[in-house]
Amino acid sequence: MTAVGKSVVRLDARSKVTGAAVFARDLRVPDMLHMKLVFAGRPHARIASLDTSRALTCPGVHAIFTARDVPHNLYGLMVADQPVFCEDVVRFVGDRVAAVVADTPEHAAAAAALVAVQYEDLPVLADPDQALRPGAPILHAEHPDNVLRTIRLRRGNAAAAMASADVVVERTYTTSYQEHAFMEPEAGLGYIDEQGRVTVHGAGQNTHDDQRQIAEALGLPLDQVRVIYGPIGGAFGGREDISVQLVLALAAWRLRRPVKIEWTRTESITAHHKRHPIRLHYKWGARRDGILVAAEMDIVSDAGAYASTSTSVLDNFLFAATGPYNIPNVRIDGRAVYTNNISTGALRGFGAPQAAFASELQMAHLAEELGIDPITIRLRNCLRDGDLLATQSPVPGGVSVAELLEICARQAGAVETSEGWHLPDVGQAGNLAQAKKRGLGIAVSMKNAGFSFGFPEGSTARVVLHGDTEIESAEVHTAAAEVGQGTHSVLAQLAAERLGISVERVRVVASDTADIGDAGPASASRLTFFAGNAVVSAADMALASWRDEDRPAVAEYRYNAPQTTPFDPETGASVNSVSFSYAAQAVEVEVDAQTGLVRLERVVAVQDPGRAVNPQQVRAQIEGAVVQAQGWAVMENFVTEGGRILTDRLSTYLIPTARDIPSSVETHLLEKPDPEGPLGVRGVGEAPFGPLAPAIVCAVRDATGVWFDRLPLTPEAVWRGLHEG
Repeated sequence: MTAVGKSVVRLDARSKVTGAAVFARDLRVPDMLHMKLVFAGRPHARIASLDTSRALTCPGVHAIFTARDVPHNLYGLMVADQPVFCEDVVRFVGDRVAAVVADTPEHAAAAAALVAVQYEDLPVLADPDQALRPGAPILHAEHPDNVLRTIRLRRGNAAAAMASADVVVERTYTTSYQEHAFMEPEAGLGYIDEQGRVTVHGAGQNTHDDQRQIAEALGLPLDQVRVIYGPIGGAFGGREDISVQLVLALAAWRLRRPVKIEWTRTESITAHHKRHPIRLHYKWGARRDGILVAAEMDIVSDAGAYASTSTSVLDNFLFAATGPYNIPNVRIDGRAVYTNNISTGALRGFGAPQAAFASELQMAHLAEELGIDPITIRLRNCLRDGDLLATQSPVPGGVSVAELLEICARQAGAVETSEGWHLPDVGQAGNLAQAKKRGLGIAVSMKNAGFSFGFPEGSTARVVLHGDTEIESAEVHTAAAEVGQGTHSVLAQLAAERLGISVERVRVVASDTADIGDAGPASASRLTFFAGNAVVSAADMALASWRDEDRPAVAEYRYNAPQTTPFDPETGASVNSVSFSYAAQAVEVEVDAQTGLVRLERVVAVQDPGRAVNPQQVRAQIEGAVVQAQGWAVMENFVTEGGRILTDRLSTYLIPTARDIPSSVETHLLEKPDPEGPLGVRGVGEAPFGPLAPAIVCAVRDATGVWFDRLPLTPEAVWRGLHEG
């Protein structure tokens, strides 16, 4: 390999470190107007009246848009259940009721404050339990029980197998919201391009999904809508849903003038979706030798006010709920429930972190009950090539859970003997008078690539070769979004490898619906895998044309992934994914018994990227996932009360800083090629998020002797657990 496997400098590195990169907030064009949205600010209410007359007389105001200005006033990434502007009822604090467009941001804000909305408050469904009670208000007429989605899985006979188990562990786990906290709050520019198309230049995760939703809402042909992405200041799933794109398109279409919007950080936190808080009731049974025989799980997810991607996140539990383990008898029942909380949707891991939290702690509890070390019990049950998932689908080839776990254990200092594995003692649980204690925990996880369950998955790419007697330069055209993960650089490396040229000769032309077909979103650990397959094949075709003396040589290719199948509504059976990623982590923590503070001292993170196209980027993804997972596990406490958000800024919603991150993060890569991935590549970005939270809980148990079943482990929660539990 000449280009793949090298830690080359990212294509966007220089522009970002010098400040030359033009993000959505940096966009400026002549004759530009500015937009300010009017948010509901209350969780559930009927709109009694909406008066814009006074606001329209404010200086600099050009227009105020409301629901009556939108041809089709419902949108949604997967379920069109959210109004562009609310007309009758608001269902969460971030609902939008109007948009003011004016000469300056200050004029727009002043006028927005004068939009008079009279509300009649309605009962608030503050959690799924309230929403599921008989007689609860119905939030969406199509769902008279407030249940957005139900899943059901049956494999074998879980009840009979559970009755035969030698040991049964039954516990309830609770996971929390998480804010994406990307660096660049939502912003964008809407305008009419030179061909008369309604154009939005912004930041998202799939140009073509944005294009489709804009066209549907405005009643325009698809080819009359254009979406362009420039540099994007982070996403993590938070930009999968439309935020400002639709209202910008509406304003530009109506006014025939460029219109810009920038959300404040508080608007961003208040209005875009979050990670799902989920209650997971788990009951697992095993034999005396630790072999799992049965698993029963009941899952309730808070979908918030609108669907977002809650349906698919819940679907993912059909294989994620059992972790990377072979369990022959499984029962899963799950519901995603509408409430008046903020909508929940995609965030790094897409349901897998919540599942890993519960499944890994179940394994730890079973190990403790049976007197088997936590490594041995996992090795006896982990998936291997040829095994069936809970969905009765064969796990795709190249399974590496066992190898990763063994590498992680050894790197953490564990020793294998004839009696099993022994983790090192980094500190003994003891008297609470001893303020600071150390403990070590270990966990594994898996994450699918792509959308699975019958979704037609693929990606389009075009490669253009220039030169006379030799390839002087190559262009890779893709709609793949670069949200900071380094996809464009990796696609350039894959193309360079196939073309036999240096990466410096490859230019990536990206993220414009007017230029290239759909690459699919920057989500689900899929872009390097799916877009990479498209680029590799397009490069091969272009090279063949070049050798036939076509100048320039042009080839476009649509990679269509092997077809998965929808799950059976009764059994959950399906062929659900084409690829999985695996990770193992060991964590050493220090717990201050006097304050409850949990500090991460050392993390050993081992992962299988299939093939590390750019090893430095892979390690950066792992380190980033560790820090983000640390925030979810021990710091980030998103607080709502009666549907209202109490932590709507980064001074009250705390994320890890340089002072909080682990003292040491050691990354180790095992490259076991994926049979379907381009040059063996498999997804990287999400799998390393999963193991950290359960490994931390196991480490805290090792340090203090106390188990915790609820996230986050804030100092207050830990202190109470140590002193009151």
